Amino acid sequence: MSSGFPIPVSVLTGFLGAGKTTLLNRLLRDPALADTAVIINEFGEVAIDHLLVEQASDGIIQLSDGCLCCTVHGELVDTLADLVDRLQTGRIARLARIVIETTGLADPAPVLQSIMGHPALVQAFRLDGVVTLVDAVNGSATLDAHVEAVKQVAVADRIVLTKADLATDPLDIEALRTRLRQINPGAELLDAGDSRTDVAALFDCGLYNPATKSADVRRWLGEEAAHDHHHHGDHGDHDRDHRHDSRVRSHALVHDGPVPFSAIEMFLDLLRSAHGERLLRMKGIIELLEDPARPLVVHGVQKILHPPARLPSWPDGQRGTRLVLITLDMPEDYVRRLFAAFTNRPSIDTPDRAALENNPLAIAGR
Repeated sequence: MSSGFPIPVSVLTGFLGAGKTTLLNRLLRDPALADTAVIINEFGEVAIDHLLVEQASDGIIQLSDGCLCCTVHGELVDTLADLVDRLQTGRIARLARIVIETTGLADPAPVLQSIMGHPALVQAFRLDGVVTLVDAVNGSATLDAHVEAVKQVAVADRIVLTKADLATDPLDIEALRTRLRQINPGAELLDAGDSRTDVAALFDCGLYNPATKSADVRRWLGEEAAHDHHHHGDHGDHDRDHRHDSRVRSHALVHDGPVPFSAIEMFLDLLRSAHGERLLRMKGIIELLEDPARPLVVHGVQKILHPPARLPSWPDGQRGTRLVLITLDMPEDYVRRLFAAFTNRPSIDTPDRAALENNPLAIAGR
């Protein structure tokens, strides 16, 4: 790959009516999004006609500020591959960022997997983060009715509350904020109406922090908030309404000291093989026994694991292994018990790999 790769990719999601169109229009006017390609599903769904100056072939549209806008006529992978080809052949001079806007009913996991799991695209792109919009007026009802909306919130790096000015009861907004923090305690919660909710606040969610020119592990992991957490809901009718929330759990796993690469590899392999579809998002930084001075960075979505990367040194001085996982319908305590087994916690014996491969669920009952 030539210079300029990998290109950061941000995924903009949110349920129908959450206000993605309004936010996208506002962002596209920001000079900070120059040299950005925006991939949307259909131009008719996003009213950006006033920004268009000409339409090129194959769904690529040049915007007045130099941005590009693409429709996904085929697979997302094909669209991303075409952008890479245009860059390498000089038809596009430069791309600083890509924003992918999903449909309101979309599960964002397949989009993330397209970026992280394709052997060629993973060299050209890196997932910067997921921005999820939630409508302050209808957000609670949407979360009650659609598990897809809960998953959109659960995988987010940034949650943006929209239409707060249209909500009639401030207590309802605060209840929704509390609920969003319970579903995803590690994500930063922003207000679309706040002037500080700009490109800088929404994007650059990745491990590398452009502002400090360094890797910001705590910000990336959302460690301060992402303690081991399971929302049980209240009692009675309210609990039944929030049944989708109770299916989501966040786990913050910490191990002091280095661990063998084989142990971490086995832990991740078994976790993904046994419950990969239930693993919504995973981030982690690991101190390896073989090379403790250079931390290993892992990032996964369901069964897809981004090729692990190595940092040249520890960016924050804090060594050890730190993993943050967001799961859906994962058996109670499975993740913690499995992690303890492979990090040689004294309370649980290290399991035999063959036995676990034959029955990976057995660890949940140990």
